[in-house]
Amino acid sequence: MARPERKKALRGRAGRMKGGRGSGRASAGQTRLWGRHPVEAALKNPERKHRKLWATREAIEGLDGELPADFPVEYADVSDLARLVAKDAPHQGLVLECEALETVFIDEVALGDPAKPILVLDQVTDPHNVGAILRSAAAFGAAAIVTQDRHTPPESGVLAKSASGALETVPWVRVVNLARTLEDLAEAGYWRIGLTGEADEALADALPTGPVALVLGAEGEGMRHNIQGHCDALAKLPISSAIESLNVSNAAAIALYATATRA
Repeated sequence: MARPERKKALRGRAGRMKGGRGSGRASAGQTRLWGRHPVEAALKNPERKHRKLWATREAIEGLDGELPADFPVEYADVSDLARLVAKDAPHQGLVLECEALETVFIDEVALGDPAKPILVLDQVTDPHNVGAILRSAAAFGAAAIVTQDRHTPPESGVLAKSASGALETVPWVRVVNLARTLEDLAEAGYWRIGLTGEADEALADALPTGPVALVLGAEGEGMRHNIQGHCDALAKLPISSAIESLNVSNAAAIALYATATRA
């Protein structure tokens, strides 16, 4: 399949794609992260503004890298830390309070490396699934994930734990209108493939040689009809008839692998 022509200029005010402006990753303005991998990744992220770290002395000693001398740290025991996080959350002796990451715009990623796919999630609301998808996106070199402002989980400790550090490295674009954003991705040269078990064509046969946006819907409901209508092709993963469907995060990982290894 031939590579679609990429546009150098994108429509929208101030050089932004229509529908590309989001409200940031967390409406409350701050979040609390826990666990070694999420906290270490956040501490290493220069874009992340930190407020305070609660930690056991053993966990501090096990961190990869030293904290600045003036970093606000409060030492606590395991039971104290457990009261700062969700019930039974595996905090591993580290709880970090920080500000939510800054807004990422769609044109910041759409005009990047054309070999990197973009993942578009249609009303995937489970934070464990979104976190796992972020992790797979980091593993297979995706450019970003795109979700709506609404009907998507906020940045949180649960999501960050599932992402295992990928929340800090994979851009997360939130948009107001997902259908319009898909139109803008097409204008930027992306071939939009919606994944659905009802499709006739296998993903491997639908993949282009150029920029691709993979579109996945929520479990159960799948992609909304309007979102399917904004895809250039619908494709399925060749799974056995012994099982009806895959978890959306597993489907995303397989689709990303197929895209990364396409001929």
